[in-house]
Amino acid sequence: MDSSNSSVFDLPLQPDSARTTHETCDGYDLTLVTDNHDHFQNHVSDASSGSKLSFLVISGGSGGNSICAAFENACYVLPVSDDGGSSSEIIRVLGGPSIGDIRSRLVRLIPLVPPGSPLDAVRTLLSYRLPLNVSENEARAEWRGIIEGQSPLWSGIPNDRKEVIRGFLVYFENEVLKRAHKHFSFLNGSIGNYFLAGAQGFFRSLPSAIFLFSTITNSQANILPVIVTNHITTIAAELENGAKLLGQCEISHPVASAISSDSELLSLDPLSPIDGIGEIIPQNRFNIMYSQQAKEGGYEPLHSRICRLYYINGYGHEVYPKPNPQFIKNLSTSEVLVYSCGSLWTSIIPCLALRGVASAIAGSRLLRVKALLLNGSNDRETDGYTAVDYIRAITSVLNSQYPPNGLENVPLHPISAFITHLVYLEGTKVAVDVEAMTTLGVKCILVGKRSERAPNSGIPQYDAAVVQQAIEEILSGQ
Repeated sequence: MDSSNSSVFDLPLQPDSARTTHETCDGYDLTLVTDNHDHFQNHVSDASSGSKLSFLVISGGSGGNSICAAFENACYVLPVSDDGGSSSEIIRVLGGPSIGDIRSRLVRLIPLVPPGSPLDAVRTLLSYRLPLNVSENEARAEWRGIIEGQSPLWSGIPNDRKEVIRGFLVYFENEVLKRAHKHFSFLNGSIGNYFLAGAQGFFRSLPSAIFLFSTITNSQANILPVIVTNHITTIAAELENGAKLLGQCEISHPVASAISSDSELLSLDPLSPIDGIGEIIPQNRFNIMYSQQAKEGGYEPLHSRICRLYYINGYGHEVYPKPNPQFIKNLSTSEVLVYSCGSLWTSIIPCLALRGVASAIAGSRLLRVKALLLNGSNDRETDGYTAVDYIRAITSVLNSQYPPNGLENVPLHPISAFITHLVYLEGTKVAVDVEAMTTLGVKCILVGKRSERAPNSGIPQYDAAVVQQAIEEILSGQ
């Protein structure tokens, strides 16, 4: 029996191919351009069965959002170790894995619908951020209006969907109130993050929370957290000079500390059954805020190159988590593996520095293409890198042992077992030695610069059309 308020689920699903091919690696508009995409999808169809090629895309949040339209049948694997943005405040107070990148991808994969439709209203709510440049009381007042159902953001959302979303937001609020002594800050808070965190806390399962989010938004998105956990996931980097950096923010975009670590420790409630259980590395920052634009504005290079990335537990000890079993399974059933554009050491490599991933990539019988989308420029993590350095960093991580087993004669896979193609943009700021890459067994694919996202900087960036062009050229050469 149909519900009178079931318009969200009953809306016709528009494939992601309807999204713009003018999107860039850090943002997008909503212009509908489908001709190139239709041509590409026809090309990559299996001629014998008519089925679409299956893609597995390893990426971070913002770095991969712009190219989603290039993949119709894709599984997206994302890290859960980002400790910046509004996720940092959720992690500081509630703990748990980082969900910001996953929420960003879930919102990105919501089908395009006419403005003012119920699904468009759901998208608006779940992509909304509370204001930043206001007082904490003003931000809390707006949040109160949302969870009480009085905010204009609820306008146009069917009542049954509204109560489902609001129920998990109320659950999130209840968990925050249990830890009121930690003084949760709602400034710049993402409503989508709050909903996803509430669902994850309720189900005690991030995959279940992702399923709920994608069901409510009719996205049918296949998104996998690289690690399935209910605990904080923290990465650390060791530099060639022996220094160590803890947390993604310290590695890629450090920010100034707001309070001392002693103050943070004093905020723990000695009578609380949920504080001080050893899960959380004391954080000395409230609500770490940064923008993609700020990251692009320049960076302070690391004093030495990163030589190793690893995971640590709440006591700062190195740990060796298992990857999501569905990630390993999809590596054996997908036909094209894409290492997306984005931060190498904090977005891509956290998905690779896990036990079993290397053998799954190298041993897959179905993977026809393993392509790296080389960034248009270097960042703090890769300052001074050439294309060969990117390739060697990925290969070195995959050929490492997790955990180290002390064996000296561990068989190593060749570079071509992990990466078969390097895609790079015309005008890239990263040096590409085609002859050296060919010697390593990696074929180079040059694609044109189509993005108008950063005309002043002259830095080329990927969009869906460029990625389509690259994949088409790779497949035509097989």
